[in-house]
Amino acid sequence: MGDLNIDKIKNNILDVIENNKSVYINISHKIHSNPEVGNEEYFACEMLSSLLKENGFKVETNIAGHPTGFIAKKKSENKKGPIIGFLAEYDALPGLGHACGHNIIGTASCAAAIALATQLNYIGGEIRVYGCPAEEGGENGSAKGSLVKYKLFEDVDACLMIHPSNETSITGTSLAVDPVDFEFTGKSAHAAGCPEKGINALDGVIQLFNGINALRQHLTDDVRIHGIITHGGDAPNIVPNYAKARFYLRAKSRKTLNEVTKKVENIAKGAALSTGTTIKMNFFQNKVDNFYVNNKFNDLFVEVMEELGEWINKNPTKGFGSTDAGNVSHVVPTLHSHIKIGPKSLVGHTIEFCEAACSKEGDKSLIIGIKALSLVALNLLVNNEKLEKIKEEFKNNKNLK
Repeated sequence: MGDLNIDKIKNNILDVIENNKSVYINISHKIHSNPEVGNEEYFACEMLSSLLKENGFKVETNIAGHPTGFIAKKKSENKKGPIIGFLAEYDALPGLGHACGHNIIGTASCAAAIALATQLNYIGGEIRVYGCPAEEGGENGSAKGSLVKYKLFEDVDACLMIHPSNETSITGTSLAVDPVDFEFTGKSAHAAGCPEKGINALDGVIQLFNGINALRQHLTDDVRIHGIITHGGDAPNIVPNYAKARFYLRAKSRKTLNEVTKKVENIAKGAALSTGTTIKMNFFQNKVDNFYVNNKFNDLFVEVMEELGEWINKNPTKGFGSTDAGNVSHVVPTLHSHIKIGPKSLVGHTIEFCEAACSKEGDKSLIIGIKALSLVALNLLVNNEKLEKIKEEFKNNKNLK
């Protein structure tokens, strides 16, 4: 750390956050009041990227095939150092608004980067904010997968974010997910007058579901398969010439999931063969990888939260959801911590969670989250030993898995 006065730098960062907390709460509320689904977050993208520009960041928008994505960068003018990335999410859920609290995530990442950047010329290095659309999925969803494909994290030393929850906790596990569409094509005919001339595409979809249900008893407990029929025909007196099903396939690791997806693909081919239909299988959004938990990174988060006087759960329950931050964790050490915004009974993707994301407790947690992210990132920039241990564990994780 050299001759740096770390305590003074910390206090300066915390002062910046305290002096601007009304600004950050206002931004969080505005994004909350203007919910936008994945890849349509024009208001949120403009609000957050403008805030970063106003604070000296160079901002590039429309990245990796996502018009509402951005990358903001700010470097020390005179000192080299690590590159630390903050992950910002800001998409809402269809029909529910910000029922996952992404208004808090996006604001916290941007505000933490801004506060830390005020000290960058003293500590050295570079700060980036990655504006990541469509974390909740949908067409061309899970934008972090696109950022990884475009190799936009290749030179980054570590990434971090904080997610609203019903408790404050370290990063936990999440499942890999393959989002797959199955489209069956047959031949129309009058269902009563000449059914023998038709080829029933819906039968192909039904056989797909039956085959998957037969597969379930031969899968490990971590595998989750859930699907819907999005199109099953136009009228009962017409043999459906087109039918479509959409599935999420999940497993605890990318390796396991690749095996499961191949089995489901073969079931789809068999369903087509048995019904005389043709089958087209495609991924309607980016594949999502399981999360590589980094224990050293978690330890640093615990250290900072305890320094801020916050209670933290160090043993979170096993996660069965998915996040495209998992994709980032496969290429760079990544922290996906959690901050409490409501009671233990609070459940994500509900109206109650949406309300909590704009409540007084949610606002308080936003400010705590900003402070935590900025101080964790400060440690990464000034304490090379801690950063190297995190990076070493990341390399070991990749070698083991």
